Amino acid sequence: MDLLNTLVDKGLRRELPTREEALAVLATSDDDLLDVVAAAGKVRRHWFGRRVKLNYLVNLKSGLCPEDCSYCSQRLGSKADILKYTWLKPDEASRAAAAGLAGGAKRVCLVASGRGPTDRDVDRVSETIRTIKEQNEHVEVCACLGLLSDGQAERLREAGADAYNHNLNTSESTYGDITTTHTYADRVDTVNKAHAAGLSACSGLIAGMGESDEDLVDVVFSLRELDPDSVPVNFLIPFEGTPLAKEWNLTPQRCLRILAMVRFVCPDVEVRIAGGREVHLRTMQPLALHLANSIFLGDYLTSEGQAGKADLEMIADAGFEVEGAGEVTLPEHRVGAAAGHGSACGSHEGCGSHEGCGAHEGADACGSAGVCGTAAVPAAQEPRTDLVAVRRRGAGTDLAPNA
Repeated sequence: MDLLNTLVDKGLRRELPTREEALAVLATSDDDLLDVVAAAGKVRRHWFGRRVKLNYLVNLKSGLCPEDCSYCSQRLGSKADILKYTWLKPDEASRAAAAGLAGGAKRVCLVASGRGPTDRDVDRVSETIRTIKEQNEHVEVCACLGLLSDGQAERLREAGADAYNHNLNTSESTYGDITTTHTYADRVDTVNKAHAAGLSACSGLIAGMGESDEDLVDVVFSLRELDPDSVPVNFLIPFEGTPLAKEWNLTPQRCLRILAMVRFVCPDVEVRIAGGREVHLRTMQPLALHLANSIFLGDYLTSEGQAGKADLEMIADAGFEVEGAGEVTLPEHRVGAAAGHGSACGSHEGCGSHEGCGAHEGADACGSAGVCGTAAVPAAQEPRTDLVAVRRRGAGTDLAPNA
């Protein structure tokens, strides 16, 4: 297929595909799916080999967020029956992080619900970062605390944070349809603040909120322009009690096409399969490892994930290997660029909105490798509400975490 050969060549040269080429990936048929995965897999292996980076989420503060992000179970007015608790103490957060590190994670993502941190919150998280780093010398720490004010990114960096996550989530033109309490520009500003402070920037998207193919391409091209080191791809988890509870638009094939498109547009960055992989990829998760080089181990912010042991078995059975603590995630040219920003840590995660690391979903296409004129809506799938499990263990509970 000429399209795929062209995209592989561009990916190996770090050349940006055209919008038409990116749209064409989303428009390929299920008959061509394995060819698409194989092509994007060549790009993934060129830059990252067969390594899979493991990341572990610690939800420092759950629920009761004043923002109205439609996809989020922690949003203002959410009726989702999730865990709600205030800030974990630094030693509690460190114990939670240790469980993930023992399971093979090399990065810990510290997440807190809310519009953005106060200066006191930054002090609290800084203490948590120092505690985790004192007890785990080689761990990477990413913070995800919402919109940042001037100087806060620098303070997190001084405390030892390696990265900061804040997702764009969807295209600028449709952002106001999912959130009204802050803007797309606010999110871009926070990613730029992280960059400027020398933190490794992490920013991604949520697929499955009813967006078009054009929306997906728009947000991924915007991410390429922002140049984060890590792009988490969340697939919407339609929590009961949220405005998007009825949005079951994804199929496993659709998810794979989205991941392939992201890899072609962002060939040399850490592409992470984030929330929703168990719900929407299901038994196709191993194929997704040929596209993404990073996953979350165990549970998410408010939902339960696949058992940590099963994650490790899946990676091994698919012929991949867990990235070691001493290995640098990013290709050498990106590590050098990150060092220029003041960071050499080499990757990231993310929350979903700013909840990002924790849940989320897509729509389908035409049928050939040609470009559809407009995005087509996939045949509706039966909602798999049985796969949406609210987290009842780990941080904020007395039960052992899943790692």
